[in-house]
Amino acid sequence: MTSTHPGVSVELVTDPERAASVAEVAGATFPLACPPHAATEDIAQFIATNLGERNFRGYIADPDADVLVVRDRASGPVIGYALVLHGDPSNPVVADLVPERPASEVSKMYVLPDHHSRPGLSPSRALMDAALDRARDRGSVVVWLGVNQLNERAQKFYAKTGFTRAGVRTFDLGGSVEHDYVFTQKL
Repeated sequence: MTSTHPGVSVELVTDPERAASVAEVAGATFPLACPPHAATEDIAQFIATNLGERNFRGYIADPDADVLVVRDRASGPVIGYALVLHGDPSNPVVADLVPERPASEVSKMYVLPDHHSRPGLSPSRALMDAALDRARDRGSVVVWLGVNQLNERAQKFYAKTGFTRAGVRTFDLGGSVEHDYVFTQKL
């Protein structure tokens, strides 16, 4: 699956050898979504534990996960990625907030900061469109995601792409309990 829009290209990653390029972007972008009070060491530990090459090799191999990348032009470098997980929410709070089934989660979606805003279809919008398409292709009737309550930029983007706030869940970042909004979109 590859979709090309003027200036950007989104593709499904199926080759585990490409995991390193996704992990590199994950490591560079995750800190951007963290709350200002998050400790640098906690962010680094989360990246090392959850966003390394080995993690992305596992996601690429997982039949219930889709790793998508967005490139600046079809042959350009990876400038963002999304991880879409297909299946019931494992967190009981989220399961109550998202009762529809089948469901998919946009677990991660990040674009390098130099590529956030541009005229026409932004890399972020192209990536979200592809993530929603993957969820539809899997038969999901709802997509959900979590976003830190202090990340107002992301919340505005999710609202512009059709998501609404459904409730709150907690997220552990190095022992610090963060509160994320849960956003949903019916497909």
